[in-house]
Amino acid sequence: MTKGTVWPSERKRIIDRLTGLEVTQLTDYKAHSYHLYFTESGWYDDGQRLLFISDRGNSTNLYSMHLESGLMTQLTDYPDNDYLDACLLPDGSAVFVKIGSRLIRLDLQSLEEELWYEAPEGYHLGNCSATADSLSVLTCVQEDMSHRIQLDLGNGYVGHRELMEAAPNSRIVRIDARGGTSEIVYETNRFITHINASLTKPWLMTFCHEGPWQLVDHRIWVLNLRTGSVWKIRERLEPGEKVGHEFFYPDGVTIGYHGFRANGTNFFGSIRYDNTGMQETEFAFDTWHGYADGLGQVVVDGKGAVKTLSMWRMIDGVYDGPRMLCELRCSFHSQKVHAHPRFDADGKRLLFTSDKNGYGNLYLVDIPDDFTALPLFTP
Repeated sequence: MTKGTVWPSERKRIIDRLTGLEVTQLTDYKAHSYHLYFTESGWYDDGQRLLFISDRGNSTNLYSMHLESGLMTQLTDYPDNDYLDACLLPDGSAVFVKIGSRLIRLDLQSLEEELWYEAPEGYHLGNCSATADSLSVLTCVQEDMSHRIQLDLGNGYVGHRELMEAAPNSRIVRIDARGGTSEIVYETNRFITHINASLTKPWLMTFCHEGPWQLVDHRIWVLNLRTGSVWKIRERLEPGEKVGHEFFYPDGVTIGYHGFRANGTNFFGSIRYDNTGMQETEFAFDTWHGYADGLGQVVVDGKGAVKTLSMWRMIDGVYDGPRMLCELRCSFHSQKVHAHPRFDADGKRLLFTSDKNGYGNLYLVDIPDDFTALPLFTP
């Protein structure tokens, strides 16, 4: 199939066997389909459309789904491709697609593509994130260490620690979203990834020093793009503590995260970019990711023996929960089949990926108004 092809709806409606809620399976194809990384919103066109990635046709490409009809439009046609990443401009005019070492600007009306940036020779291109004013796209590049280290980071984090210890040269790059000019805004000899632009402040971003969370020198960092100042966010409170998977709340100044105490206790938390206002909530089961919508709702996915998505909701200033939203049964075998749960902008629906039927597919579930009607989490 080629760019512009419209695929028929694959939607199915399922009554969740644990909670009785109706869950909509959005895709159903014998290849992995999954939404953008959970720090990036794929909703656009006033929430009527959703960007997603799919391996259908034996190649990884970008698609757009019309949520009411379920019809899917193929946006790219990259043959023999196994991976891509993308970020949407907040104004909804274009999406920037990372494929290999290239960053492509894709106009969402005409579907015209233009090469916007290419990593320097000897460097890998990292993820991308657009600033709140839609004027810039932020990305990073890391020195290619594949000649020294056997790497398969997308499928089980093979070489993760070794790459951290190798301390590759890394650069954060700001690219003009209108003209394609670029500048290096930060450079260091650390394994940098996880570029996140603030959702309201065009001058504010976070990035991370990547590696095993308990071993890396420090995970979450803030960069002020106006001044070049860089500082740590949420210092460790005890040796061996793990904190990461950071993301911005909709206010653009609060940073969410989750982590694990040294004794294995899980927690989710938030803190402002100036390291004030830290709040953390502990829970007793394992998770891969946590996400909050800034409206008093938090969701975590379950791993290992935990096969559900679980939620908390702020009621009278206290988090009620965890309560089970629906079954997950996600393998997390590779990045393509990480659950990456994410609320929509109104906090009314939750989008996630699961490979419970053997292939990664997208699922959408409405969150009930009567939150306390959901069953409390049970292991």
